[in-house]
Amino acid sequence: MNPIQACLFDLDGVLVDTAKYHFLAWKRLAAELGFEFTEQDNEKLKGVSRMASLDILLGVGGLQLEDNVKQELAERKNNWYVEYISRMDASEILPGALEFLQQCRENGLKTALGSASKNAPIILQNTGLTPYFDAIIDGTRTSSAKPDPEVFLLGASELGVPPEACVVFEDAEAGIEAARRAGMRCIGIGSPATLGDANRVVSSLGDVSVALLQQLAAE
Repeated sequence: MNPIQACLFDLDGVLVDTAKYHFLAWKRLAAELGFEFTEQDNEKLKGVSRMASLDILLGVGGLQLEDNVKQELAERKNNWYVEYISRMDASEILPGALEFLQQCRENGLKTALGSASKNAPIILQNTGLTPYFDAIIDGTRTSSAKPDPEVFLLGASELGVPPEACVVFEDAEAGIEAARRAGMRCIGIGSPATLGDANRVVSSLGDVSVALLQQLAAE
């Protein structure tokens, strides 16, 4: 059995909490379109691409629109989101994330980001996390959204590590399925009720250690 050689991280809900900014931007768009978009509705957007998210939101409002209009709405939402995240700083890194990334560096583990977000580079730069990654695979580099395993397989390939020697950290069901389909182990960040398919579920990266990773490798 391969020991763990690399850690692959989703961004939203794992390293930083940008979910609130996505929600504010989607809520603002729904309000402009004349309906309410709730936090419960927003749960359906976790780990889903921008255009698929827009389709879900329009479904909530009972709207069907032409593709060119949808493109313009997605653009508008993204501009608001970028405006919100451009004010982010290191205080928005989630508990334990920086410490665990430092542990990875100290123990010679390779690291990659695997996120659907096209804005991942801005967020990593603003929070000071960029130097902790050997590879950054974001939404500009993939053609298939999670649960397709493309983003994680690309990350492993760029790191030069076989999938079975990788652990993925994810907070969304689609991401955990993507990790499984990639042939990687997976640690869920969040609730065991929704992330039960992960090898382990923890409440934050503060609960993860390199020793835990090697335990996983031995299973």
